[in-house]
Amino acid sequence: MSNFQFNIIKNDPLDGHKGTNIGSISLDNVAPVFIDVLEQRAFIDVGAMHARSEVEKRVKWIDDEEEVKGDAAKPYWLVWVTTERGKDGPYYAGVTACYMLVNKEKKRAFKRMHEHVNMMDKSMKHHVIVDHIGDNNKQVLADFLKNHNPEMWENSAETLKEQLFVS
Repeated sequence: MSNFQFNIIKNDPLDGHKGTNIGSISLDNVAPVFIDVLEQRAFIDVGAMHARSEVEKRVKWIDDEEEVKGDAAKPYWLVWVTTERGKDGPYYAGVTACYMLVNKEKKRAFKRMHEHVNMMDKSMKHHVIVDHIGDNNKQVLADFLKNHNPEMWENSAETLKEQLFVS
């Protein structure tokens, strides 16, 4: 498990300002959680915020998934987790996932960039979109979120827990 802690809503840096950076988006409360599909484990790599995670390094991103496939290809789900602070404390507010296939041996990888951007945006808007990642991966994600911060898990909406098949 990493030492990373989810940021829980900092003070608004624009509070009181009337010009510079108005309308900018803060990513302070978004974290990238990877699910390694083959190893059935989840981990945080903040480098993914700028497409510089260990998973994403040293590969060329291409549009043809077939060219990436092979014995060394590894599938991942990149899960955008947005946190908020509610009346009962911090909670997981938005959770969305997008697919990646990485082949370090071929130095090639596949992802749909627009999907990653859209899913991050949806997470920030407190959507939960994980139905497409499969039951095993849902369980890995649920276990990770519960273990990473039990209080945040407990404070999270029942809809999130239901989508991850956890009560």
